[in-house]
Amino acid sequence: MGDIRLIEIREDILSDNRELASELRARLARHKTYLLNLMSSPGSGKTSLILRTVDRLKDRFRIGVLEADIDSIVDAERVAASGVQAVQLRTGGFCHLDAGMVAAGLEAFDLDALDLVIIENVGNLVCPAEFDTGAIRNAMILSVPEGDDKPLKYPLMFSVSDVLLVNKTDFLSLSDFDMQKLKERVYKLNSGIAVIPVSCRTGEGIDAWAQWLSSEVSGFIGR
Repeated sequence: MGDIRLIEIREDILSDNRELASELRARLARHKTYLLNLMSSPGSGKTSLILRTVDRLKDRFRIGVLEADIDSIVDAERVAASGVQAVQLRTGGFCHLDAGMVAAGLEAFDLDALDLVIIENVGNLVCPAEFDTGAIRNAMILSVPEGDDKPLKYPLMFSVSDVLLVNKTDFLSLSDFDMQKLKERVYKLNSGIAVIPVSCRTGEGIDAWAQWLSSEVSGFIGR
């Protein structure tokens, strides 16, 4: 009987990606460009939040947006219409971005001319959380219609995120979503995460989000 060799491909891929991500962070530090990775399920409001963010911060920071989608340029067109540079990454079936894909996308930017680049990751609550993109911070959105039980079902994304934006708070009165219960579940997974309720439709909470991100970017780029 022949020998059996077990090759852990998944772990090798993740290890290689972590190395690439570390190299990318070092590159971003040299250019003083803050990279934010924004994750969520489809339809939670990633593009709407980016547009609100650009509107609040474009007079203070030079902003670029890296849009990821399986096969569409719709979101990139919306972002470009706001007056900032947008680059579309078509993932061709991949349900996430990794550090290599992000590095390739960043080649389209002049990083010395940007203070902040926002990644809109592929809409998915599972795969994007597994791959380090090289971002300085991870942000995620959970919308009220998705329910307050998502930390129980998709714990990894809540565990790896630095800030959670609870979007569509204007739906709270129409649902049984329990904000306190959500926070308790999230803090059990990640005691250091910031939780910011927002409504991209009404603008509620956007000031708090803009203040959080402004502080992050200013600290990173040194102004």
